[in-house]
Amino acid sequence: MVVATALSQRHVGSLAEKLIDSLKQEGLSNLHAEGKETCDWVLVDAGDVIVHIFKPGVREIYSLEKLWSVSPPKE
Repeated sequence: MVVATALSQRHVGSLAEKLIDSLKQEGLSNLHAEGKETCDWVLVDAGDVIVHIFKPGVREIYSLEKLWSVSPPKE
């Protein structure tokens, strides 16, 4: 999983499009993207890798890093 921040809706959309184009050039064909309508948060599903591109406030709200972080074992 990759989590990235973009500065604006236009930036989110541009990064997502560039990522999709680059992955297609590398031979990946089964790509899916969600959220391109509003571009507050775009998810690009590249199979084994999921890329989340957020506007800063939206990234803070969802806090995916906290959701997927691993806590140290309790003793």
